[in-house]
Amino acid sequence: MKVAYITLCVVLVLLLNEAHISVAVVCRPTELASCASAITSSAAPSKMCCSKLKEQRPCLCKYLKDPNLQKLINTPNAKKVASTCGIPFPSC
Repeated sequence: MKVAYITLCVVLVLLLNEAHISVAVVCRPTELASCASAITSSAAPSKMCCSKLKEQRPCLCKYLKDPNLQKLINTPNAKKVASTCGIPFPSC
């Protein structure tokens, strides 16, 4: 009985290690508020900005297609912020 229990535990651990959990990103431009000062000035982006930018990366093309957001995102400063954070600027 103990051997079966131990075997079951080992199999469960192996299966859980192989499981890949994907979390869907919710696209909210307000999540990038921490980047506003870096995008609108020459200030360096904060760690929070870079973290949020990485989190929102799948949404950037959607933001670039929005005429209201495009004015802010498709700028030299926004490209500089993305580069500083180690995120390639999307080519949509």
